[in-house]
Parts: sequence; structure tokens; C-alpha cells
Amino acid sequence: MQSEDTPSEAPRRNLVGLSREALAAEMAKFGVEPFRARQLWHWIYHRGATDFAAMTSLAKPLRDKLAAQYVLNRPAISRALNSVDGTRKWLLRFADGEEVETVHIPEEDRGTLCVSSQVGCTLTCSFCHTGTQRLVRNLGSEEIVGQVMVARDALGEWPSPQDDRQVTNIVLMGMGEPLYNYENVATALKIIMDPEGLSISRRKITLSTSGVVPMIRRCGAELAVNLAISLHAVRDDIRDRLVPLNRKYPIAALLDACRSYPRATNARRITFEYVMLKGINDSPSDARELVQLLVGIPAKVNLIPFNPWPGAPFECSSDAAIKAFSDIVFAAGYSAPVRTPRGRDILAACGQLKSASVRLRRGERLAVPAA
Repeated sequence: MQSEDTPSEAPRRNLVGLSREALAAEMAKFGVEPFRARQLWHWIYHRGATDFAAMTSLAKPLRDKLAAQYVLNRPAISRALNSVDGTRKWLLRFADGEEVETVHIPEEDRGTLCVSSQVGCTLTCSFCHTGTQRLVRNLGSEEIVGQVMVARDALGEWPSPQDDRQVTNIVLMGMGEPLYNYENVATALKIIMDPEGLSISRRKITLSTSGVVPMIRRCGAELAVNLAISLHAVRDDIRDRLVPLNRKYPIAALLDACRSYPRATNARRITFEYVMLKGINDSPSDARELVQLLVGIPAKVNLIPFNPWPGAPFECSSDAAIKAFSDIVFAAGYSAPVRTPRGRDILAACGQLKSASVRLRRGERLAVPAA
């Protein structure tokens, strides 16, 4: 006979992160009517419920039965930091103790949430702080969508608002390579885009990849989100050094995949991210060569001043070099704005994210209270 102190043989399943189909199947197995699955979906993703007791459209006996078998877990906030410019960064901890960083960047006309897809990164881009952290594992769909839900919790955005949102845009530009965790990323994005769920339009979602060429077309066909390419160089010898994935999928193959991206139009251009590195990729000839590479692609260029991190082997290009580069690209007919660095003081800017679990010993991390 099992004592009351003996743990249950099977842990309660987390319903967060289940697709519509998976949630319906789970509830059918549980023995409730299909419309109850739709009610659960509404409570979880539209109203942000964290407790079955709050689901007042469900009978109390059913709520009690659900609570006995399931949970509605979010990632835990291990640490929260606020920048002087309003940027917010959360270090989020999952059930196994692993952590990632998620960043909210408020602007006058939007609020962008930068979401991670892996603990660490499978790539080793030399200019990126995350790239110096080894890949630990992929995030599950519940851990990806959970980052958006935590941000909504912190910003007081439940039920899912239709207007005056603080999270209007999602960018898969945090830790990890999204296309190396495609299935979980796709499930999470479908939940995020669902008009009866988190309800963020696919036109407001951008997936950034370092160039996993075989997955690019599938991403466009199945998700139809905006695409961003971490390009950063115009010649293979330089890009091999900056983005080692280039050795497998060189620039020509990457640009061919971009030309055939199903959702690329003049209204929805592909963004080419280009970090400005002094003496490496910032010359006028580099700018002219970039223009030639982009012929035939509905494109815009996002010039990113290099954001330093401890031990970084690069320096940021000078303001004059960045302006000259931008002017050449603009003159050729491509938009080439210079991204304003945000959250540098809390290491939340582009290329600076790195799980604090790597920077801090476990004992130190556990001692840090959530801000």
C-alpha cells in the first residue's frame, strides 16, 4: 500500500505548450467533451490562467479533477533586470534548472519581445556572446510559448489585449538557432499566432536564422512568418570565421534559399542582419558587394553596431564607417537603418545574451532574489 508521503508515480502533465490538436486529444483521453478543450484553450492562452480554480466556466468537480492530473506551469523568473532605456531582461529557469534569457524592448509604436529557442546555442558565431556557451538542449514548445506568457504576466497583459499592447512583436532572435529546433518552435508559434490564444499576427513575428538552408523554405510554407538572416559578411572566407555554419551552407546557397522564400514580397521583405565589426566587414567595398548579393531579393538591411561583451575579440565600427556603409546601401535602393543599441547596460542588446547560469555558480544564482 502506498503511503501519503510516497511521490506519485507519474508527474502531472503541463498543459501549457500543447497545440490545439494535442490539447483536444489529451482532453478526449481524459474523458471530457470537445468543447471543454476549447474552454481550456481560452483560459490558458487568452486569459492567462495559472490555476484551474480560476476557470469559472468549468464546473468545480471538473476543475478539481483537472488540478489532480495537470498543471499550468510557466518558467520561473530567476532574475529580472531593468535597463535605463526601459528594456527589461528576464533570466528564466525551467523545471530541470536550466535557464535562458528573454528581453522586452519597448518603443514608441511597438513593444518587441526577443525569445530564445535553445539553452545555449548549437552554433559558435565568434561575435556573439551566446555562441560562446555550449548547446545544452532544445527548448520545448511550452518553454518557448512560456516566455511570452511570463512577459504578459510581468506587463499585466491578460486577458490578451487587442489594442494598446506592450508586446506587439515577437522576434526569435534570443539564445539558440530556431531552425535547429523547428518542431518545437513551430508548435509554439502556432499557439502565439492563434487568434483565440495569444493572438499575435504572423506579420508581427520574425524568425532569425544563421542560415539553416534546408529548413528555410519549410519555415515560409508552414509558418509564413517574417524571415531575418544573420549574414554579417559578403565573402565566404570572412563569414566562415564569423558564422561557422557558412562552411556547410555558404552564402550563394543561403541567398538562393532567400530568393525562393515563399513569403518574401516587397511588402514583407527579408531582413539581412549585419553586425558592424571594425576592420572586418565594414568597408565601402563590402557595402557595394552586399548590394550586388541582394539583387533579386525583396530585402532590407539591418546594420547592428557591435555590442561588446567581456572578452569579445572584436571592436565596433566607427560611427563614420557605419554611416558610409549605410549611405551606400540606401543609395542602391535598399533600406539600411542603423539599429539603436538597447539594454547594453544589462547585457540585453543583440549578441549579448548568455545564460547567467554560465556566469554564476549555482549557489550564487540561487541566492539572487527576483527583482
